[in-house]
Amino acid sequence: MLRLAEILLFLAPFAAFALWRLAAPVSGPSPRLIILTAGVLLVLAAILFWFSREDVLPPGSVYAPAQMQDGQLVPGRGVKR
Repeated sequence: MLRLAEILLFLAPFAAFALWRLAAPVSGPSPRLIILTAGVLLVLAAILFWFSREDVLPPGSVYAPAQMQDGQLVPGRGVKR
């Protein structure tokens, strides 16, 4: 999901330019389009920040993959070295 947000943030200026050229081929972009584009970029940046904070392991830990213990599935987690 993090890569998708990064790709969308990269493609946002190109999409904004394409919308501008389709919506107003002669004049500049409308204030409504500028506000909408800025809002979408702000939401994407917030989502990217939220996902980057959620997937971080604590410092000094390593990833322990999911495993079966006593017939129960123990999810992957960060373990101190």
